[in-house]
Amino acid sequence: MPILPVAPVSRLIREAGAKRVSEGARDALAEVLESYGLEVAREAAGWANHAKRKTVKAEDIREAVKRVKPPAVLER
Repeated sequence: MPILPVAPVSRLIREAGAKRVSEGARDALAEVLESYGLEVAREAAGWANHAKRKTVKAEDIREAVKRVKPPAVLER
């Protein structure tokens, strides 16, 4: 079940220059974004936990982005 709403994902693709967006393209990008976002969030939560904080801060996210590699390809 997708976490991201489909309308903003479609808008992202159109903002990148697409005139029209298929349902499959929208769903594929949402899957990639959710997967990457979840990994970044996990890494950031680890940084907050290491700093003995319950709150994830922007600096944790920025550090996590440096360490988590984006998914290479969508395997389907």
